[in-house]
Amino acid sequence: MAILKIAKMGHPVLRAPARAVEDPTHPRIQKLIRDMVETMVDADGAGLAAPQVHVPARLVIFQAPPERATGPVDGEEVFDHTAPLTVLINPEIEVLGEERELGMEGCLSVPGLRGMVPRYTHIRYSGLNEKGEPVAREARGFHARVVQHECDHLDGILFPQRMEDLGQLIFESELKHYLQPDESEPSEAAE
Repeated sequence: MAILKIAKMGHPVLRAPARAVEDPTHPRIQKLIRDMVETMVDADGAGLAAPQVHVPARLVIFQAPPERATGPVDGEEVFDHTAPLTVLINPEIEVLGEERELGMEGCLSVPGLRGMVPRYTHIRYSGLNEKGEPVAREARGFHARVVQHECDHLDGILFPQRMEDLGQLIFESELKHYLQPDESEPSEAAE
């Protein structure tokens, strides 16, 4: 196995639609899956799409809990390393309701930045697993968000392109100020 180089925003592989995988069991695809898993774990990511590692193939991997997980800071969603790993080849997404929710997202291809992205809260996804067997699941909350985020990569879309307000695009180092405004700053009343 190998840790692969992650493409960064601006690279052409991230802007173009990926191609369908013809044979999920092909040795090259199997090696790619193993290398993507190692890369995702090394980068502490919740998911990874093949275009992010310079391979324009319709393949994503992710580890998302079946139920929404929230963290200690104002309900910020967190990644759960104990969630089952999913390999999804040639995925399709069906939206199961028009409800959308804003949530903070980051991306290994957009390092150092986070943004508030609207995503559908309830979806069904399908595709093939690493053995070429059909996979079909419903997902809600963070699970649905991760699937939508990773599958966007297959269509050349990065999370900032989904944002409705680029004023909510921030550096990770400033996240604490965004989630919890600094009380030491002078207020308008003090001026």
